[in-house]
Amino acid sequence: MNKALDMTPVDLSDDKSFGNGFPHGFFTWLRENDPVHWHEPTPKTPDGEGFWVVSRHGDIMEVLRTPEIFSSNTGGDRTGGGTTMKDERAAGKILNYTDDPHHRALRSLVNKGFTNQAVGQLETELRRRANLLIDDFPLGEAFDFISHFSRELPLQAICIVLGVPQEDRLKLCDWIDQGLAADSPNVLAKEFYLQILAYASEIVAEKRRHPQDDILSKIVQARLDEDDGRALTDEELVNFFVLLFPAGAETTRGAIGGGMRALIEHPGQLQQLRDDPALVKSAIEEFVRWMTPSIYKRRTVTKDTEFHGRQLKRGDKLTIWEMSANRDGEIFERPFEFDITRRPNRHIGFGFGAHVCLGAGLARLEIRIAIEELLARIDQFELLGGAHWVPNNRLLGLRNLQMNVTMKEQTL
Repeated sequence: MNKALDMTPVDLSDDKSFGNGFPHGFFTWLRENDPVHWHEPTPKTPDGEGFWVVSRHGDIMEVLRTPEIFSSNTGGDRTGGGTTMKDERAAGKILNYTDDPHHRALRSLVNKGFTNQAVGQLETELRRRANLLIDDFPLGEAFDFISHFSRELPLQAICIVLGVPQEDRLKLCDWIDQGLAADSPNVLAKEFYLQILAYASEIVAEKRRHPQDDILSKIVQARLDEDDGRALTDEELVNFFVLLFPAGAETTRGAIGGGMRALIEHPGQLQQLRDDPALVKSAIEEFVRWMTPSIYKRRTVTKDTEFHGRQLKRGDKLTIWEMSANRDGEIFERPFEFDITRRPNRHIGFGFGAHVCLGAGLARLEIRIAIEELLARIDQFELLGGAHWVPNNRLLGLRNLQMNVTMKEQTL
């Protein structure tokens, strides 16, 4: 099924434009008619200035391959920058707000914690936790799959990885959820962001006093390869936490929740996956393509340049929309069909290049465990009601997903 073209303009800087999910119709029109689109400022647009919107897969890949022109830090005469529509003072200080070589130096501090070996060591514990969550599913009555499972599993995983006490996880996640849902020019509304920031300061201080065997403790004790091997400042350490915790907790939640919803809505594919468990690998990639939980990134143009017939000026904001790229018919056959057998699957749901997602291996592990354990133990899934989306233009996810389940006999 092809998404109908929709020429109706959408304010992409307004979170409410995403309250019913991603505006696929508008982006389909953009890809076919205005792939490098100038978005005029609206009353909702951060900093009161317009920005470029890049919607095609190939063009987005070109942006990601040329950070010398499209910077994750800043450009022109800006004092702020970063990867969100709103200029951020932390540009150049946070991992995803930097370019090489500083980006490479910061990234090296956390790479060891996300190696295949380190992630693989979590598998037994995450399977145990997944099964405990399934044990708690209410039988014979409706329940919210998001709060009972797809939010909980990634949340518990990122707490293990970062060394966050499990008893703090729900408090932190509630702040993230409320911050995402609030009407704000920031990805997270300021009042909730400040609460997370205060918590981050406390846990960084605790890791300094009592380091443990977790990534955050390693980052606290690490020294940069550049700048004469200095240690990270408290501000830099807090920024790491504020980046890694929400990213680890929220994006995989979106992939699991939305992916399972799509799988249940396609009973033929659900049965196909039960019959051939080897399909789980391609199913994981389709979950990520289908949901693309992180739906756009911003770059800043560093010099006047022509880009596919448009004249970009030094200092312009430019946004790349990965969700649009992941529905590009030039790259994907039947892009609006959910297909767990899709091969190849050239999605960019985990980004690309220097900024490819640090936690991609962990996310794939969590999604695989979720699929395998849910299908092993649940005989019937019944969706109740439609989709309820988080109104946020940066992170796509379901607020809740009501369902009933019937367990397999051997698990009763």
